[in-house]
Amino acid sequence: MPSRALQAIALTLTALGLAPGAAHLMLLRVKLAYSPAMYMEVTSTLYAWFGPIGGSVQVAAAVAVALLALRTRHLPQGGLLAASAGAPLGSLLLWALLVAPVNSTWADSTGSSPAELAAVYERLHARWEYGHAAAFIAWLAGWFGIVAALTNRSLSRISDAA
Repeated sequence: MPSRALQAIALTLTALGLAPGAAHLMLLRVKLAYSPAMYMEVTSTLYAWFGPIGGSVQVAAAVAVALLALRTRHLPQGGLLAASAGAPLGSLLLWALLVAPVNSTWADSTGSSPAELAAVYERLHARWEYGHAAAFIAWLAGWFGIVAALTNRSLSRISDAA
């Protein structure tokens, strides 16, 4: 098994990478009920640090899990770790395909009138919100796979002792 430090880093970064998606998911229902103007105001200010901090943590987590999967490829749990490494990458891909284009469109619309900007937000907000939800679900699947792979031996020892 790879070093405990690499395992701890991969687990910690992957757990921290859940935070942005979990926050989006918890706010989803409330924000979808906002008026377009309110939604635009909240969304354009609330998430300022999600990209620089959350995105950096998620990229670092994906790299750490990929390294962990590479180092365990010859072990029984290596296959599960390899599949689990694909989930954070899939999550980032979902974000890039579903969310990033909306961010670009919103950024390109900032010089528009308030009514036009609100219309753009109204047209795209469902894609933005559900794109984050899809990316979170993929990330969460990866998290569960990583935990299962890394605790596999520990759990079998516990069940043997019981």
